[in-house]
Amino acid sequence: MFQAVHRVAGAFERFKEGLKVLGVLDAIKMHPESVRPLMCHEPSTLTAGVMDHRFHILLSEVGSYRRRTEEVVVPFWRDYLQDVEDQEGPPELGTILAFATASAMANTCINCLKLPLLETYDDFKECMDFALGNTQGFGRQ
Repeated sequence: MFQAVHRVAGAFERFKEGLKVLGVLDAIKMHPESVRPLMCHEPSTLTAGVMDHRFHILLSEVGSYRRRTEEVVVPFWRDYLQDVEDQEGPPELGTILAFATASAMANTCINCLKLPLLETYDDFKECMDFALGNTQGFGRQ
C-alpha cells in the first residue's frame, strides 16, 4: 500500500494541480475515454510484422560472400516469425523477443541477435527451434 499509493501521493497531487492550471484536468474528467490512450498503456498483440519491425537487420558489405549468404537468411527469419505466429504452442513470438534481449547467445549490450547462416529454411528453423527451446538466459525459468 505504501509503495503503490502513499509514496507517490504527493507527486500525483502536484501532477493534478498542474493539469488544473490550464483546465486540462476538467477536460479529462469530462472525456476520460478520449484521453485514455495518452495516459494508459494498452497492451498490443505481438505479431510477426511487429516483431519484424522490432529488429533492424544489419548486413555485411555489398558484394561480399557473407552478404549473399545473409540475404538468403533474411527471408528465412521473416518466414520463421510468420510460422511461429501461425502455429500453436512453443516457441511463441514473446519467447523469441525474450531470447533476443535476455539470452547469453544475444549481445545484451546492444540487443543483437545473430542468426545462423544456413542454406535451407528447414535447417534454419531447426536451429532456431533448438536455440529457443534450450536456453533459459539469465536465470529465467
